[in-house]
Amino acid sequence: MLSYRLGQQLTVAQFRELLERSTLGERRPIEDAACLRGMLEHANLLLTCFDGDRPVGVARSVTDFHFCCYLSDLAVDIDYQGRGIGKTLIDQTRQQLGDRCRLILLSAPAAAGYYPHLGFERHESAWTLPPRKE
Repeated sequence: MLSYRLGQQLTVAQFRELLERSTLGERRPIEDAACLRGMLEHANLLLTCFDGDRPVGVARSVTDFHFCCYLSDLAVDIDYQGRGIGKTLIDQTRQQLGDRCRLILLSAPAAAGYYPHLGFERHESAWTLPPRKE
């Protein structure tokens, strides 16, 4: 039985394992426990999906709740994909936001075709600045 939770704090180990099981771990610093801990502690909107006590989906966002919300991680366990978990996590994220709040995300290349059917629009002028060099 799947259950969705608002504000459910995942452990760093659960978060890392879920990222790995979703393939998002290929693009996240899963070897850096301190970074993963910071990602969890400083997100101000976290929704999860559990199958029993096993996390199978997460939507992790940074937002002001009124103007914009950056959905920085949307991860669903590969074994659970195709069941509407990602769509439900996005819908529940939007329910927490003000009516004028825009949801923003950067898609993984393999997932780029997923978002248009959920109503997302491509934005041609997004820019990123890479991390500072050490």
